[in-house]
Amino acid sequence: MGEPYYDPYDVEINRDPYPAWRRLREEAPLYRNDTYGFYALSRYEDVERALVSWSTFPSSRGAIIELIQAGVPIPPGTLIFEDPPQHDLHRGLLSRVFTPRKMTALEPQIRDFCAQSLDPLVGEGGFDFIADLGAQMPMKVIGMLLGIPEEDQASVRDHADANLRTKPGQKMEVGDSLDLGSERFADYIEWRSKHPSDDLMTDLLNAEFEDEDGTVRKLTREEILTYITVIAGAGNETTTRLIGWAGKVLSDHPDQRKELAEDHSLIPNAIEEILRFETPAPHVARYVAKDVEYYGEQVPEGSIMLMLNGSANHDDRRFPDGDRFDIHREARGHITFGFGIHFCLGAALARLEGRVALEEVLKRFPEWTVETDKASLSPTSTVRGWESLPVTVP
Repeated sequence: MGEPYYDPYDVEINRDPYPAWRRLREEAPLYRNDTYGFYALSRYEDVERALVSWSTFPSSRGAIIELIQAGVPIPPGTLIFEDPPQHDLHRGLLSRVFTPRKMTALEPQIRDFCAQSLDPLVGEGGFDFIADLGAQMPMKVIGMLLGIPEEDQASVRDHADANLRTKPGQKMEVGDSLDLGSERFADYIEWRSKHPSDDLMTDLLNAEFEDEDGTVRKLTREEILTYITVIAGAGNETTTRLIGWAGKVLSDHPDQRKELAEDHSLIPNAIEEILRFETPAPHVARYVAKDVEYYGEQVPEGSIMLMLNGSANHDDRRFPDGDRFDIHREARGHITFGFGIHFCLGAALARLEGRVALEEVLKRFPEWTVETDKASLSPTSTVRGWESLPVTVP
């Protein structure tokens, strides 16, 4: 069998990483990859602890191997790449906007977006979970939240998607600076500042807060641009992947799908289990800010640590028989949305979108079969999921 091996850029491993991750958990809980210059943690307890240890594993250098290695300066307001106190400040601002109450109020609109996507497909004999639903509904929801006109939403999504692309088996290319593509939002912000509305962009334009040195102020245009860009990217990508995985996993487990079709009250827990079983963002990288020891081995300051959330979510120590899919499992406690200060702000929204999408699909299509030969996995190493997932419907 040789030594355990994991390569996040290997398309074959990425197709089914679970055997490789299982070997890491059992044989190399601190794994070192010399080819790409990173260490990796794969057990639930280690990953969970590391995610909260922001002084040892800061986010301010980025959360992707290539970004950390390139030493690219990160623009302020890139919440996922910040540490306290800046992080707490920016997160506090955004959490005013992303309240559970505000998210719950979106349910009728999310349901309507799903109906717009799915109704024309009834009687067609099949559809694509990504092209016909996963790539459309989350984009419309974020577009509505941010106040981005519908005709511009697809180009915003495609830009965020292209930013995450990697060529199969290759690392992401990083330039001298982190181009978030923020400029494309400048006109919307300018227009919205003159035409306030009931959307997130207006909320951010008007928000007052006390910054690190005690000054009460509003966000600069630059900060708002960064916020909006981060939200637009994060809000589309992972929810699209979640919807794709729901299509694939439930096609593979028709008996459990039948239970969900007959009893929609089981769907919220099924969404948790899908999130655990097929983690859309399977790993997060961190810079190692000080020497740290795992399993008798020293990880020196200046290294890169890859935390394998996807592996942690399958760890039998935390989720018994973790490689088995079970909609009745107590799946909460998974770390798909991260853990600690960087717990995903959009988690409530993603859960809501996933639940409503699955309810609406099952109402119209209680059965489907994936056309495996036509389905394709996305080539990017940072998120894992389907680029196309065509299904036939009886």
